[in-house]
Amino acid sequence: MMKFKFEDLKIWQMAMDFGEEMNKTAISFLKHELYNLSDQLRRASDSIALNISEGSIGQSNPEFSRFMDFSIRTLAEVVTCLHKAKRRDYLSEEKFLTYYNDSYYLMNMMIAFRNKLK
Repeated sequence: MMKFKFEDLKIWQMAMDFGEEMNKTAISFLKHELYNLSDQLRRASDSIALNISEGSIGQSNPEFSRFMDFSIRTLAEVVTCLHKAKRRDYLSEEKFLTYYNDSYYLMNMMIAFRNKLK
């Protein structure tokens, strides 16, 4: 089977898994959050992997680095959504810390990858 080069990237694989976990989490929020925090968390977490894959198609490292910047910023947005969810009691402290630590680990991996592109 043929593959796109981004499919072999560990950061893309992790971002895909992270996005699925955030989607499951967002679905559990209260119904009135459906078009607010829940939607924002799902869209932002999906955008991380989407930007990694889109950037990998370019022929230049500066272009890929720019898309990695988008992914990194979007992950910061997800972390803010997680803080909001915790403050609104949609996440337990334990779940929040798990997702926060996953975010921190992914962020560091993406930053290291982006720095290697430069």
